[in-house]
Amino acid sequence: MTPQSRAIPTLLTRPRAQGDRFGLALAERFGVRLSICVSPLIAPHFLDGAIGGKPYRALILTSETGALSAARHGGLPRLAYCVGERTAATARSLGLTAISADGDASALVALILSSGETGPLLHLRGKDARGDIAATLRRAGLSADEAVTYDQRPEPLTAEARVMLDGAAPVLLPLFSPRTAAILVALGPFRAPLMVAALSPAVAEAAALLSPVRQAIADAPNADALLTAISTIVDVPIA
Repeated sequence: MTPQSRAIPTLLTRPRAQGDRFGLALAERFGVRLSICVSPLIAPHFLDGAIGGKPYRALILTSETGALSAARHGGLPRLAYCVGERTAATARSLGLTAISADGDASALVALILSSGETGPLLHLRGKDARGDIAATLRRAGLSADEAVTYDQRPEPLTAEARVMLDGAAPVLLPLFSPRTAAILVALGPFRAPLMVAALSPAVAEAAALLSPVRQAIADAPNADALLTAISTIVDVPIA
């Protein structure tokens, strides 16, 4: 199939560090076929306050920000069960011994339950989170608690992003979380036709109110799979 003849406007809405990193991955994969704008719709804010209170055996980390929050608190265990390799890499950079589920929350729960781990465990999570890993583990008989150690606060669209979304050209939207999709829905409607590449079915569901003209869903909840999903959009000419 013939690629697009013009660079496709592409809006990245992840927090700045993750957005910049994924932008580099897009540039490496697609080169000048994409015109990338990074406009974070959420930014991490770490929360103060004591956590813990038990001799925890291990941490549960479901995001890079959660891993970073561990460094702000003393007396925590050095072993961490992590949702994916990116979170695990961040944990290792902080001196933790990280074990990656290389998947989603369900894969992480399965990893912990199959590991022989008895707990107690502590999940460091954000204020807004989908699912309840600690409760799921408790129902399975493990001792598990959670602590809210950070918040992801909404950020406004940049002027460049607004111009992109209010233009006539179709805009590619790689979306990583239902919350970011919901924030974008609340900021709309937009003039530009939107092409959504979603990290998961849950993200796609949250983005449905954007009425995308095209949509692709990653086969697995990781950046490589999302890049492959994006290729199914980029490689099809726009009528």
